[in-house]
Amino acid sequence: MKYSVLGILGLVLTCHLTAPAQSVKTAKPSSQKPAARKKTAPAADLPVTESATSTIIVPSWLPPTNPVQPAATIVTDLLDTKLDVRFDWAKQWLLGTAALTLRPHFYPQSQVVLDAKGFDIKSVRLVTAGKEKNLNYGYDKRKITVNLDRQYTRTESYQIRISYTAKPNELEAGGSAAITGNKGLYFINPLGTDKNKPKQLWTQGETEANSCWFPTIDKPNQRMTQEIAMTVDAQYKTLSNGLLISSKKNADGTRTDVWKQSLPAAPYLTMMAVGDFAVVNDSWHGKAVDYYVEPKFQGTAKTVFGNTPAMLDFFSKKLGVEYPWEKYAQVSIRDFVSGAMENTSATTIRQEWTQLTPRELLDKTYITEGTIAHELFHQWFGDYVTAESWSNLPLNEAFADYSELLWAEFKYGADAAELVQQEKLNQYLTEAESKREPLIRYRYAEREDMFDRHSYDKGGRVLHMLRKQVGDDAFFASLNRYLTTNKFSASEIAKLRIAFEETTGEDLMWFFDQWFMQRGHPELRVTHSYANGQVTMRVQQLQDSTFVPIYRLPVTVTTWINKQATDTRIVVTKADQTFQWAAPQRPNLVKFDSEGQLLAKTQEERSQDELLFQYYNARSYLQKYEAIDGLRSKVGDLAVSGMLRNALNDNFWAVRNAALEALRKYKGPEGNAIRKDIKRVAAGDVKSQVRATALGTLSTFPNEDFSDVYSVALNDSSYLVAGAAIDALTKAPTVDTRDRINALQETSSPTILSSLANYYSLNGNLDQYPWFLRRLNDVPEDDLYNYLQNFGTLMTRIPPIEREKGIQRLEVLARTHRNYAVKLGAYRALNTLVASTPSLKPLLQDIKAKEKDSQLKAFYSLLQ
Repeated sequence: MKYSVLGILGLVLTCHLTAPAQSVKTAKPSSQKPAARKKTAPAADLPVTESATSTIIVPSWLPPTNPVQPAATIVTDLLDTKLDVRFDWAKQWLLGTAALTLRPHFYPQSQVVLDAKGFDIKSVRLVTAGKEKNLNYGYDKRKITVNLDRQYTRTESYQIRISYTAKPNELEAGGSAAITGNKGLYFINPLGTDKNKPKQLWTQGETEANSCWFPTIDKPNQRMTQEIAMTVDAQYKTLSNGLLISSKKNADGTRTDVWKQSLPAAPYLTMMAVGDFAVVNDSWHGKAVDYYVEPKFQGTAKTVFGNTPAMLDFFSKKLGVEYPWEKYAQVSIRDFVSGAMENTSATTIRQEWTQLTPRELLDKTYITEGTIAHELFHQWFGDYVTAESWSNLPLNEAFADYSELLWAEFKYGADAAELVQQEKLNQYLTEAESKREPLIRYRYAEREDMFDRHSYDKGGRVLHMLRKQVGDDAFFASLNRYLTTNKFSASEIAKLRIAFEETTGEDLMWFFDQWFMQRGHPELRVTHSYANGQVTMRVQQLQDSTFVPIYRLPVTVTTWINKQATDTRIVVTKADQTFQWAAPQRPNLVKFDSEGQLLAKTQEERSQDELLFQYYNARSYLQKYEAIDGLRSKVGDLAVSGMLRNALNDNFWAVRNAALEALRKYKGPEGNAIRKDIKRVAAGDVKSQVRATALGTLSTFPNEDFSDVYSVALNDSSYLVAGAAIDALTKAPTVDTRDRINALQETSSPTILSSLANYYSLNGNLDQYPWFLRRLNDVPEDDLYNYLQNFGTLMTRIPPIEREKGIQRLEVLARTHRNYAVKLGAYRALNTLVASTPSLKPLLQDIKAKEKDSQLKAFYSLLQ
């Protein structure tokens, strides 16, 4: 699964840098005794636990102790599910019959318990030799407990037929930040009253929500084959797992499509989608590869999804396991409760990322491509082999996350892969400021808590280190062993470790223990010196070893002398450790972790000359970025500004972007030349992201008029660039551009819509108030948080008597929206108005009092 708050990175065609000649040798730890490790002073806001012998500082990121969450006990095996379903769109009900084939797992059973949430049960029957008989059962609206006609052994299967009505909208609303709904089955615009939105129906099973629309054993360690007959109005297309084996027109104007998957998969991976879709056909190795989109996006579907066959080929060859399922389809759906979902052979994906106009594609391919790779890789890691419990979720999500780097590396080169590595590491480290959990978490409060940047971003970085530890050949051979040994079954972390150990012959318990089973990450301080023909490097691990291990870190250090690079392999094992190796003269640069592989927060001491040398001799994007970032505070120096001007012409767009960010508010001696360079980039860079950043950098120069540049950029082919021009004009509006900005009010672009809201929040008046209200329904859910606050800011400048409709809309969103970020945005917008409308205080207090989400209540308290 790709959840919507994850950042997706730009992947672009890059030129490979030519690495200089190098030699490799191994360093030995110095015999010099390391300095004693210093204890840092505790932060003032951290709680302190005292004992008779010591004082323990409990860090703010240490989560509370949660209950143990073991894998579900398997009492009964779910072997096969056959569903016959039709839909009442007006009532948003599913009318179904389910035939389940089951068998006791080991111990004899005379009873079976099934998950079935919020059903009306009409009958439960045993099917034997074509005959049916009623069975006694109990039902508590969550589970059906069925009393069988006799005791069955593990060699005997039986079939139960259940007639039922599923009423997902009558279930208590739930969800999380990652998956914002948990009712399993969703009717979109069911009555057709919204003329701007198609009627659709789709399902979302992860984590355990498919039992909201069919009875099952809703646990990830179950596996079943399946067949689903869907009866729908004839104009609609259907999609489900497996192959469409029949399609029959009915006398009442409906059609019944039957989809069958002959390979077993976990129940949460079952899906349905119904809607007015255009189906764009592709293929790979004789298997259908189809893209389901709304008809008006049929023309761009292959541009969006067109790399799928190449991905199928790449991943199949890399893993040595050919894509296992009968077909592969991807369907773009409205109002999805997540980013995308890896249902076996039929991925669902949010339409905002995939239904794009040709102009939107100039900016958005970087969002879709990583997601497409991510969900496809799940077809092996998550579907073919499935984590046995949600505690083991990284066995699904870490691999899917890492596939984004693998694809970027293969398709676009090493620089693009390093950009993925950088962004993912930063996302994990940001989350680690507030919580640090083991990757494999046997304690959690809620299942959805597992869907975080630990399971995704940290997990992917741990896999990258594992790849570097064993080498590429061993890494992919180990993955092949893991997949083939555990195919069509549930797995846990020990099985992955065993696959690597059996392949490599190494005992890797140390690696799996410190990276998968323990929380946190290394926090390193690295210094080096040169004397008497030797380089001495000191590596200190500064993390609090009360809660985080002292890590074993195999890492490469590169020593540059003139243009010659020598790689030295060291293994850090202590809290404070020094290493030495010979060098014939003082190096130009000594670079710790020169491969950029470590999942760590690293402070590495380097002089300005060393960082300049690093930039000009860098092997990779990350090394160039490090040099640029490390010299941000010295941009006024001619040598540094010269480096940044050089970076503006780099082959890789992210280097150019980094240089532009470093040049914000530049005040050095090359002011005119640098402004000229930035204007050139804003007007002519081939990458829209870079042109947009250049406009943002120009807007940081106070009291300077770049309105001519912004005016031209309003007509840019890229929405991202035009939006950046509006953002720049927000800070420095001009009379000449006001009408041109107003002319964009009916835009279909979410990017322009967000920029206009920002512009009007500071420069608008009562004239724009109805525009905010009217366009609110057109704003993608991910953008509503900022849009609503901009709306609140605008309302502070209009008469209080005019605000009633806006306040009502904000109140409804703050009370009822499914997405907690939207609720928070609406609440903050209302809070903005309190100063001028004190009567809103009781309303905000009431919203806070009735809010059930504890995280939201905490945010609300901070605002008061």
